[in-house]
Amino acid sequence: MTHAPLATSETPDWRVEPERGADAPVVEALVLAAFGPGRFAKTAERLREGARPAYGFVIRSEGRVIGSVRLWSIRIGDRPALFLGPIAVEAGSRREGMGAALVRACLEAAAGAGVLLVGDPPYFTRFGFRPAAEARLPGPVDRRRVMWIGPGEPVGAVRRA
Repeated sequence: MTHAPLATSETPDWRVEPERGADAPVVEALVLAAFGPGRFAKTAERLREGARPAYGFVIRSEGRVIGSVRLWSIRIGDRPALFLGPIAVEAGSRREGMGAALVRACLEAAAGAGVLLVGDPPYFTRFGFRPAAEARLPGPVDRRRVMWIGPGEPVGAVRRA
């Protein structure tokens, strides 16, 4: 799958690719730069701690990783689902549609499975995400930012799979 921004002389080509094992340290550095150490205190991080991503995607530009996202296996009540995040794009490359391309890659990989996230509703509703009022995360979270896309409604406690 290839995604490229509008062609201008100032915009390099970029593409979404599956994350490789060798990308992990760069992805971690990118996420840390985007979210800072405060990310480790967030409830969403409880679902990722000690787990391996089910899927990971990166954006490469001129051989460098400049964006990333991961999907994590979770359970909501007794049903399997995926948890999306975090999405991170280098500061100098934001606003070129890379975040949207990463979300689309995740939704394609999910192949109709339910996907939960904690994020900005105005951004994620354009992909079809809707509020997930009945999903209970393992810690405090702004309920307005818990969103879902997929069959049915996510009801119950959310935990790692």
